[in-house]
Amino acid sequence: MPGIHLPAPSPLEANMSLADHTDVLDWPFARTEDGDPPPILAELRNAPPCVVRLPAGAAESRLAWLVTRYADVRQALGDPRLSADERLPGAPVRIQVPPGGNPSSFLRLDDPEHARLRSMIQTEFTARRVKRLREPVQRLVDELLDELEALPRPTDLHAVFSRALPTLVIARLLGVPEQDSAFFIEKTRVTISQEDPAASLAAYEEMSEYLAKLALRKLESPGDDLISRLAVNHHAKGAITLDELVGIARLVLVAGHETTTNQIALNILALLRDDDLRARVAADDGALIPNFIEESMRYWSISQDAMVRLAVEDLELGGVAVSKGDAVVISVPAGNHDESVFACPHRIDPHRDTSGHLQWGFGPHYCQGAPLARLEMELSLRSLLRRFPNLRLAADPRTVFRRGTVFHGVTHLPVTW
Repeated sequence: MPGIHLPAPSPLEANMSLADHTDVLDWPFARTEDGDPPPILAELRNAPPCVVRLPAGAAESRLAWLVTRYADVRQALGDPRLSADERLPGAPVRIQVPPGGNPSSFLRLDDPEHARLRSMIQTEFTARRVKRLREPVQRLVDELLDELEALPRPTDLHAVFSRALPTLVIARLLGVPEQDSAFFIEKTRVTISQEDPAASLAAYEEMSEYLAKLALRKLESPGDDLISRLAVNHHAKGAITLDELVGIARLVLVAGHETTTNQIALNILALLRDDDLRARVAADDGALIPNFIEESMRYWSISQDAMVRLAVEDLELGGVAVSKGDAVVISVPAGNHDESVFACPHRIDPHRDTSGHLQWGFGPHYCQGAPLARLEMELSLRSLLRRFPNLRLAADPRTVFRRGTVFHGVTHLPVTW
């Protein structure tokens, strides 16, 4: 793979089990004031996977191996011996919502169940279908920027643009009425927040109930949207249960809205706090924008601490002997900042070959929505730079980051021009 130089594997430690380790760190780690990945991750990459303690919440506190090197992160993401199935006895839980009898989504399943459900939305995110969305998404971008231009200054760009665009796109894709978008934005935010597990569970259940009712309405009166196609083409024919349909819709909703929303905001923030970087990205009619977006995703690595797996077989991982039944935490930010793969990883380099970054995932759970997210990010950034060449921050960038959530992002983004 271009630009990727995998480090040599370390020799196995002397068969030390999780319980044998006395030097245990509390997970997760906090990011810096500037929103950068926790500095401790760089130190941990100098040694084999360490042991961390997962917090109690939906499940009891437990020990887990923490994987931080690029090669180990990539192996862990694609290794079938590490299960994503949250229904298995002893499966680690990071998002503090009890899994119950049904998986939260097919993202927390293994093949063949994962592949069966994933295939039902495969055609929704093909390059050809996403290409047809280019003009409608561009119209939304232009409408939102028209509204932004008319607002008093300073204004919160996140509220009126970087949050609004993915909300409208995913609502129309799913068939969620636009008047309900505020509801699912709030329920998504609370669900992935880890500050109050009881509130997260309540929001999760409210969102699930809403989507189930919407799916049943679509079954009676279908439209040209994803939930209608799932209801008519799959649920009505007995191919999926209502719970499975809701799980698919919930995943598309959370992944399609929450991650894209925060990545768009962070892309913009990266440019607004570095004039030289902004000038380079804006030059030549934005020729570097697509590569900058991938590099920005590598740098911010917003899927910061939600990747957990359960070993269903004994295996070697990064120089340690992982036993069947062990929990594994996969740190995407640590892998994406591995100096042996990405030189000077703390710097955003729009010319860097980022083809191997891990923010989209790796292996069978690679993000299906990547083509749509790329489209939204490119059109939003290209149009914003063209329409507002003098855009600048109206707040200390260190004050905009949100804390205590499984996806990195911002709470607000005050700007003026």
